[in-house]
Amino acid sequence: MKKISIGSENPAKVAAVENAVKRIWPDAAVVAVKVAAGVNEQPRSDDEAIEGATNRARLSLQKTGSDIGIGLESCTLDTRYGMFTTGWVVAVGRGNEAGMGSTGSILLPERVASEIRNGKELGPVMDGLIGGHNTKQKQGAIGILTGNRVTRTMSFENAVIFALAKFINPEYYE
Repeated sequence: MKKISIGSENPAKVAAVENAVKRIWPDAAVVAVKVAAGVNEQPRSDDEAIEGATNRARLSLQKTGSDIGIGLESCTLDTRYGMFTTGWVVAVGRGNEAGMGSTGSILLPERVASEIRNGKELGPVMDGLIGGHNTKQKQGAIGILTGNRVTRTMSFENAVIFALAKFINPEYYE
């Protein structure tokens, strides 16, 4: 039986990994462990999010001795078209092989983007927008903006599978 670790105790991220892993390896055990991402609280680039996800994956692997460690990290991207939020997933195996995948991106409302540009983190800004609490551990900005048609968990599920492709079909990556 495979043991998969996730470098986060965020319920939305844990559920995404559990759901994705069960589709690939139904008997796998998933264990969540709190680790530091080693990047800014609000990553502002793909590179920073990938670095944070990689750190989380490697640290979870080290802490648990699992077969595969998974890290998930969201970020915002400021473009000439507006600010987007997206997420990255990195899966690292015992032999240091790594796979990566990303979520889709969604345009943030300008009033949210403005607050992030002023140094705030997306989760608390979204909490303020809807009068909620800790939405980043629930539906996330994606769930809020899509009316829960796509939640943070749902968005990360496919990204987890994308990151695990290298472990599902390693012969294609030789």
